Amino acid sequence: MSGDGDNGGGIGSGIGGAAGDGPRDKAGMTHGARATGGPETGADAGARAGAGSGVDAGADTGTAARLQKLFEGHRLTPTQRRIAHCMVRRAADAPFLSSVELAELAGVSQPSVTRFAVALGFDGYPALRRHLREVAPTEKPGDTGSCNEYQQAVQAEIDNLRHLAAALADPSPVIEAGRLFAASRPLPVLGLRAATAQAAGFSYFARKVHPDVRLLDEGGTMLTDRIDAAVRAGASALLCFALPRHPREVVDALEYARTAGLTVVTVADSAFAPVAHHTDLLLPAAVGTGLAFDTACAPMLLGRVLLEAMCDALPDAQARLEEFDARAAARGLFVE
Repeated sequence: MSGDGDNGGGIGSGIGGAAGDGPRDKAGMTHGARATGGPETGADAGARAGAGSGVDAGADTGTAARLQKLFEGHRLTPTQRRIAHCMVRRAADAPFLSSVELAELAGVSQPSVTRFAVALGFDGYPALRRHLREVAPTEKPGDTGSCNEYQQAVQAEIDNLRHLAAALADPSPVIEAGRLFAASRPLPVLGLRAATAQAAGFSYFARKVHPDVRLLDEGGTMLTDRIDAAVRAGASALLCFALPRHPREVVDALEYARTAGLTVVTVADSAFAPVAHHTDLLLPAAVGTGLAFDTACAPMLLGRVLLEAMCDALPDAQARLEEFDARAAARGLFVE
């Protein structure tokens, strides 16, 4: 079942935007140009999606990794990056898709798929598919036996969490983000539409340890005003949660925030996400697309990991938590 709402699954929720301006580290976290001091072309970056680009239910992680390596070093157009992203997300199915099926899934034309294969150095799409079948398992994975669609969706989220755990093997990007958040007074947290829940959840807990957290969960003309107000108050960083479908307002807001001097850290569903080009530090966490509406367990958990990193960087975090617990107990705030 495919939904066409804010974060509907299936065709239409794939991302075709450029990846980050700067190099990725080995954890699959993308640093933007301002973080590394020198941009590269969007095509170069888009070809190097990294471990966080997201894999659908039943996808084979080994096949996804081989696809990522196949795309490395090629200068791809935005349309070709969209096809690459689709293939990574459907890694288990990719060796078995016809050019017409792949074009439909990626939302591009069939000739675009042919040109994509040629750009990778193959004579055409059939040659690319033969190559994928040679390096992929001989039988198409994904036969779930007695598993129903709900179980498959849960399994897909488990796979996404495994990808996130692998990316966190190098914790340095998360540690860097935690330091940026701790130093920013105030700390604006942006999340619109499908990402509102993640932004609100982070803000709720962050306020227990951070002296000034400002949730930006409404778009419109007031959004830039609120970013300006945060900058005037001393903000130095902004955290954004960006999930499909990506609102244009979020892209515009991040572009404006960087122009205003803020360092932008973004939790996104993919290193291909449209927001990546306007982000200094991109932290990918895949969403599940097996149901009518996307599931976002990995982005939510990554938000909690960032909270932990921020607490580690705040010297008075533990004291603030103990103070809150004491006040809550005195007020009888929670039922034990």
